[in-house]
Amino acid sequence: MRALLFLAHRVPFPPDRGDKIRGWHVLRHLARNHRVHLCAFADDRRDLVPRPELVEATASRSILWRGKGRGRAAAEALLTGRPLSLTAFDDRAMRRAVADVLARESIETIYVFSGQMAQYLPEAQDARVVMDFVDMDSAKFAQYAGEARGPMRWMLSREARLLQAFEAQVAARADASLFVSDAEAALFRTATGAERVQAVGNGIDTGFYDPQTVAPVGEAGPLIVFTGQMDYRPNVDAVRWFADQVLPTVRAQHPQTRFAIVGRAPGEAVQALGRRPGVRATGEVADVRGWLAAADVVVAPLRIARGVQNKVLEAMAMARPVVASAAAAEGIDHAGCLRGAEEPAAFAAVVAALLANPAEAQALGAAARAQVERRYGWDAQLAPLDAVLDGGGA
Repeated sequence: MRALLFLAHRVPFPPDRGDKIRGWHVLRHLARNHRVHLCAFADDRRDLVPRPELVEATASRSILWRGKGRGRAAAEALLTGRPLSLTAFDDRAMRRAVADVLARESIETIYVFSGQMAQYLPEAQDARVVMDFVDMDSAKFAQYAGEARGPMRWMLSREARLLQAFEAQVAARADASLFVSDAEAALFRTATGAERVQAVGNGIDTGFYDPQTVAPVGEAGPLIVFTGQMDYRPNVDAVRWFADQVLPTVRAQHPQTRFAIVGRAPGEAVQALGRRPGVRATGEVADVRGWLAAADVVVAPLRIARGVQNKVLEAMAMARPVVASAAAAEGIDHAGCLRGAEEPAAFAAVVAALLANPAEAQALGAAARAQVERRYGWDAQLAPLDAVLDGGGA
């Protein structure tokens, strides 16, 4: 089997957050025809010891703790003129680990998962380079900058500008640049002029996310659920907007309705929401599927979003009615089986209508499940990777 070096900004197993879900399924797909050598960072102490599934899928593993603080990374970025996204992941031990694999193994392909890891590409190598950007991170920071003020606006604008220049340089060097959706790929081509760019989408494990095999959590009354990593700025912004602008209107019509914010690492802003009447911030849960199974409606009111939202696919697979913003639904072929809304009044009206009509909500969820089964199996989504690694595709 051919040897492949997989560079990841987070250990991809267990697949318990969006980036790790894609990373794990990509790695497992590549492992079918390659000896995969993994170099990855851990930001959860539990991930420093590889799980049996990861050991089985990889020929070797170098997992390093990423302990650099944000203040130090910001200082390094300002001193060196580099993006903070790169200095935060700049690590001498990782450079040594990558060099060791390249010296020890006859690596045919280097698969770079996320732009932060592209800084570890060697200056010169014969290996084919596949750059999986997933999303266009520089565009995300440009969105952040558009909403910021004062010094933060300057810092975020700087990050967007420097990061886009770096992304363009990496794409020019890579044999293929991958994005999670056609829209994201098209945006990148337009912004950078890059070639050899294509979309390789996200999938969903419909056997795992199966409402017939999961018991709902024991919550009484109408339940609205949001899932996600709760120290991630777009998720925090989404739940604050929903709790402030939408939920009061919904509860005026359905007073017993509760809103559950389900996800790890909630900061003070999210915890404060959880102290409001009718709102609960769960923190990390053992299995998000139980909360999805219990939901009368799942919401994804993201104002800022890039690529394909796993949270939406998971809810659809669990046969839940989903109400999503356009940003959250982008890149998902939902075939009309989720509801969309943007402004607070419209969002509240759609949610309230689904709560008032359980039969309609159930039918919408069943249609969503059927669409995911037809369209979003991981094997089908990742099939284009085989041509990319063989020199075709992008």
